[in-house]
Amino acid sequence: MDHQDGATMLEHHRRLFAYDEWANHEVLRSLQASSDPPRRSLQLMAHILSAERLWLERLQEIPQTYPVWPDFQLSQCEREAAALPQLWRNYLAGLSSAKLSQAVHYKNSKGESWTNSVEDILTHVVMHSAYHRGQIAADMRATGNVPAYTDFIHGVRQGLLE
Repeated sequence: MDHQDGATMLEHHRRLFAYDEWANHEVLRSLQASSDPPRRSLQLMAHILSAERLWLERLQEIPQTYPVWPDFQLSQCEREAAALPQLWRNYLAGLSSAKLSQAVHYKNSKGESWTNSVEDILTHVVMHSAYHRGQIAADMRATGNVPAYTDFIHGVRQGLLE
């Protein structure tokens, strides 16, 4: 990957994390608007936030803060969603294009050893969160609540990701 391609990929990842921040906040707003947020939706939101922190900690080679499936209340989800974006911005700001292909060695929650590139981990974090936000939307709708509209293209059309 040449420098220009690497710089373009860094900006792409920064934009995806801006999307992720926006989408997580949209989901939290929909949970806050519910008089009784569905338990499964709250569990999924807690998992999204915990997993995002876990992957950042793996990238930084620091100990895991939370379990993969924490038992957060809505207020804890709100605190995590407020803190995580700056942590990710700081990480991404210090990342060079050359480091995108760097190997990261870690153990998953089952204790299995794995190695992936920084770039693949960054892509995974955003896609994993989007997957679970889709599950939250389905759960919210099934329980008579109004889910957040978090499609990437919606954020782009609204000018929220520039």
